[in-house]
Order: sequence, then C-alpha cells, then structure tokens
Amino acid sequence: MFTRMSFIAFIERFKKYFKYLRVGFFFLSNFVSSATALTFVLPPKGDDIVGKVQWTQALPGDTFNTIGRRYDIGYFELVEANPMINPEHPKTGSIIVIPSRFILPPKRQGLVINLAELRIYYYPPHRHVVITYPVGIGREGWDTPLGPSWIAEKMRNPIWTVPESIRKDRAKEGVYLPVKVPPGPDNPLGGYAMRLKQATYLIHGTNDSQGIGRRSSAGCIRLFPEDIESLFAEIRRREKVTIIDLPDKFGWKKNQLFLEAHVPLQRQALPNPLKIEKLIRANSTKTAKIQWQSVDRISLQKNGIPQVIGYAKTTLEPTLSSITCHKNKKST
Repeated sequence: MFTRMSFIAFIERFKKYFKYLRVGFFFLSNFVSSATALTFVLPPKGDDIVGKVQWTQALPGDTFNTIGRRYDIGYFELVEANPMINPEHPKTGSIIVIPSRFILPPKRQGLVINLAELRIYYYPPHRHVVITYPVGIGREGWDTPLGPSWIAEKMRNPIWTVPESIRKDRAKEGVYLPVKVPPGPDNPLGGYAMRLKQATYLIHGTNDSQGIGRRSSAGCIRLFPEDIESLFAEIRRREKVTIIDLPDKFGWKKNQLFLEAHVPLQRQALPNPLKIEKLIRANSTKTAKIQWQSVDRISLQKNGIPQVIGYAKTTLEPTLSSITCHKNKKST
C-alpha cells in the first residue's frame, strides 16, 4: 500500500513525466505543419502581409539552430523575436516565438534578397504565391553586393574554386585551403549552386547549417540544404535577382499600417517622419494616420514582427517624431 510519502513522490514523478509528454505533443502538433518551406498565397492587391506568428516549446537539447531549421526560420530572426532566451541553451519547455509573419518587400518579381532581414523571397512566374527562405550572407568586411542581378549559371554538385582572397584570408588563421574543393561533405557550397552575373558570388547550399540566418559567408548567399534543393528546382537561368538592404519594412493589411523592424547591418538613424510618409506614399495609394509613439517603440524593440503603427485616412496630417538610433547587428 502507498504511504503518504510514497504517494507524494509518485505524484511528483508523474507531474515531471507529464510535463515532457506535453512538450512532445506540443512539438509534434507544430512540427507536422511547419517542416516544409514557407509558401504563402499572395495577399490581395493593396495588402502586403503574409503568414502568421507561431509559438513552440523548446525540447531537450534544442538550440535556436535546431528550432530554426524545423520552422525554416533563421538564427538571428529567432534572436530578435526572443531576446530573453539563451539561443544556445533554451530551457526545456520554454515558449519560443516563431516570427513567421512577414511584410513583403516592395519589389515582387523573381528573387528578392533582403540582407537586413537575412531572408530571400521568390515569386514564381504564373503562380500567385511567394516562397521565402532564411539565408546566410556576407560577414562584416565581406559584404554581399546590393543591386540588380540575375542567375547566370546553375550547378549540381558544384566544385568550389576557392578565390585567392579567401585562401589568403584563411591562411592568416593557419588554415590552408586547396585551389579547388570537389563535391562532397567538405564542400561549403553543398549540393547545389547558382552563379550570379557578378561571377564570384553564388546562391548555394551549405555543409554547415549553423551559418543560416547569420552573417557567415564571404559574400555569397547560403541556404539550408533542403531549401536550396527546393529553390534550385524552381529557378531558371536568367531569373531576375534583386538584393536590397531594408531593415524597416512598412506594409498594409486592409486599413491597418504595419512596421516590421530589424536590427540593421550598420548603425543608422531611423528616417524622420517626412521620409517615412514619403516611403509609404511611394509604395501604396493609401495615406496613413501614423501613431509615432508606436513607431518609436517598435524601432527600439526590433523584434522582426510586423506590428500596427497606423490606419488609413484620406489626407496626411503634419506629425513630428524623434529620430531613433539603431544598434549594429553583430556578426557571428
């Protein structure tokens, strides 16, 4: 028969097991719907927002890298959305925000890569959808170039011809790279690569998924292995590519105006109210009554999640706001 002490011990043990069982069920219910690429039907004309914010619970041994790969979210996106969580050792069972709601960048054709967001958007021709993936980009001092480009070449199982600049740079660290690296597990290009018109820059896979969602490359664009395989199958040669650096995105959902703010790659000031209003007018036929306190608050948070900052109106009213300074985004 149970004594009082053994009964209490049994209850405590049951509560512990139930906690892990609950975490497991929570994970499975989210994993089933989130393990594929993020593909969204394009919003109605005049709207700019796709997706929805999700939540999950950290499993034993999880890191932001493992959670990000399950949900196709980059490392730094999770850091921005969960500033109070240790990205390398999130406590088991802790609630993790999955920032899978996005304001689409202004240009919506071909491939659009937003460096500040560490994310790529692809608009397949003849399909009313957008497909988006997290990316790794050029680390500080090895910046990914901005501007228009296109896909010049597609390669399966690419051979990496190591640029002389990279070989010299790694030699300073005592790492001596060969002139060429054949396909295989040691090739940092992974299984697929697409060369841009700027011949030394590629969109490619990786043999180290921890670099996705970070400033981790020598200027190329890196994707998870499963993401580059999917994107490679969709893309044609001569596909247009646009590389932008837009840490603050503004967009509409019906009559609500949203701001999605990210930590910028370099220190910069938030555009003043007149510049913000000009930017909004340039990308929409709507005008907005803006809540400037919300703009300042969201610009300070920089959590990468679209939040309401105003509502549609017929005429613009004069407004004032302080200029808020951004922090630098740290390289990893």
